[in-house]
Amino acid sequence: MNARKTSLPDVLVLEPKVFGDARGFFYESYNQRAFEAAVGRPVSFVQDNHSLSSRGVLRGLHYQLPHPQGKLVRVVRGEVFDVAVDLRRGSPTFGKWVGETLSAENRRQLWIPEGFAHGFVVVSDQAEFLYKTTDYYHPESERCIRWDDADLAVAWPAIGAAPTVSAKDAAGKRFREAEVFAG
Repeated sequence: MNARKTSLPDVLVLEPKVFGDARGFFYESYNQRAFEAAVGRPVSFVQDNHSLSSRGVLRGLHYQLPHPQGKLVRVVRGEVFDVAVDLRRGSPTFGKWVGETLSAENRRQLWIPEGFAHGFVVVSDQAEFLYKTTDYYHPESERCIRWDDADLAVAWPAIGAAPTVSAKDAAGKRFREAEVFAG
């Protein structure tokens, strides 16, 4: 596995070694030792999630407080533009974001540690999105920042129409009003 730092140093792009031949391909989608070596610390995942979304669906920007979740995300069908936003007050990259294209074709994964908001928009006809989390889903801890917040100014890709968002995401807070992480 190749690990590449992003402009947010704690957010990593992970690229597996893919072995292919006339029969198809094989790769390790997750290896605990290799993952922990890449992130530089022990990480335990407790939950796997799987979503299916159509072109133009935008989910996010989500995070949990006080039960933060680190997420290891990937796409197994289709393509998304995936975004992480640093919500750690005191971090040199507080309020900054990074975006990566994740697809079934490029097989990239994004590690988004605790303390970040996360979201994605589907740019293919459909996308199946898988992610591992370091803490369980706690509905009472769920927080959302508006995907179109002017202070964050995420450069979402053009999808030909306004994105489709849930009522919860449409009611997300502005970055300036959002609860953030202390450290």
